[in-house]
Amino acid sequence: MTTLAAGPAHAELGRRLEKGVVELGLALGRSERSKLLQYLALLEKWNQVYNLTAIRDKGKMVSGHLLDCLSVVPYLTGTRMLDAGSGAGLPGIPVAVARPDIQVALLDSNQKKAAFLRQAVTDLQLKNATVVCERLEAWDAGEKFDLIISRAFAEIAEFIALTTHLLAPRGVFAAMKGIYPFEEIEHLPPGFRVQQVHSVAVPGLEAERHLVLIERA
Repeated sequence: MTTLAAGPAHAELGRRLEKGVVELGLALGRSERSKLLQYLALLEKWNQVYNLTAIRDKGKMVSGHLLDCLSVVPYLTGTRMLDAGSGAGLPGIPVAVARPDIQVALLDSNQKKAAFLRQAVTDLQLKNATVVCERLEAWDAGEKFDLIISRAFAEIAEFIALTTHLLAPRGVFAAMKGIYPFEEIEHLPPGFRVQQVHSVAVPGLEAERHLVLIERA
């Protein structure tokens, strides 16, 4: 099991995470916060070989990855979520830690990324997360998803085109974006409409963030 070395740096990461979680209005206990820090340690270790994320500094990962992903948790609905193009497990792994009531499928077609995701799910003992190494457009999930989320994966129209066959009849797409995506929203595929756009403030991050929720029209 990968753990962070104890010491001042670890304590500072813990404080930064705890403060950010409080600012987001989330109720995450010590056990959940510990899992998130353990996930960062694992990400840093694997990143040296597999280049999973451009952010190398663990301090910046707290805001840039953990809190960024946790910021959307209040807006998530349903009990089955697909993280499309999960990559290093963002946002799926932080969501799975914060919301044990949601079953999270982490999908990435890259074998190395899928190997990392399996290791993370095992190490963090995430009973509500599964890893799928398939191409999105070719995957048949069997049971469809209430929510399909993506972060830095594709433009909204392409995201919807690749995953519509996996969305439950009353399901919702959730696209995590930076600045307000006016053009992407203008080019929504026929048969879909914006349900809501949330402007999200991420503690410690001086950047715009928006969550675009899309439903069938």
